[in-house]
Amino acid sequence: MADRGQITGALLDGPLAFDNAVSMAAARTKGIVSEVAGQADILVVPDLESGNMLAKQLEYLGGAACAGIVLGARVPIVLTSRADSRETRLASCAVAVLLAHRYKVLPP
Repeated sequence: MADRGQITGALLDGPLAFDNAVSMAAARTKGIVSEVAGQADILVVPDLESGNMLAKQLEYLGGAACAGIVLGARVPIVLTSRADSRETRLASCAVAVLLAHRYKVLPP
């Protein structure tokens, strides 16, 4: 999409390994030249399984706070795991409410 000019107002690069996307030192050590390397704001994964693994690693190893939302439908969809904490379930609902209000002003 970036090559076709469909993504504007953003800098897009990849694929980058996780360490190269979030660590400038790792990217530098590996000789990766990229304006995005080490300072990615958004990580895109190729499929649901990869996304699930990344989310679980961030949550369990990195102590990340998580919320599960599916985007692209007419309304936000809360998507949580059986193992998710009460905090994650509540955060997912809160994000869904915020998105629902936003969609009233600017539909997806």
